[in-house]
Amino acid sequence: MTARDEWIGWTQIDRSLRLNLVVNNTRFLIFPWVCVKNLASKSLSLAAKRIRSDWQKRYGYSPVLLETFVNPKKYRGTCYQAANWIYLGKTAGRGRMDRHTKRLLTPKDIYVYPLAADFRSQLKGETAHE
Repeated sequence: MTARDEWIGWTQIDRSLRLNLVVNNTRFLIFPWVCVKNLASKSLSLAAKRIRSDWQKRYGYSPVLLETFVNPKKYRGTCYQAANWIYLGKTAGRGRMDRHTKRLLTPKDIYVYPLAADFRSQLKGETAHE
């Protein structure tokens, strides 16, 4: 996740202390037979608008950044682009469970969506988060 960490300005310590403020969208599927104009980008926008308050109620804190990974061999990430997510680059293709760099996977495109104006400051511990 070098591209994300560099974009944020994170050190390893920052990341270990505040990774919980980043929410990962692991699955997003709209079946191919569902034909509603702008459904994907609209759904992403609606989720982004309420996730902070939902997490505050459920977990006692508000995330400041959303992230997702798109397999470019299968998908183009069009719905994330349409919903104004920011493309940061590619993963190393190792997967989060590959601590010993033995298993190479397809590098994924990294997209992020800031949820707070001062997300970088909060992720770096420069300002208190809610």
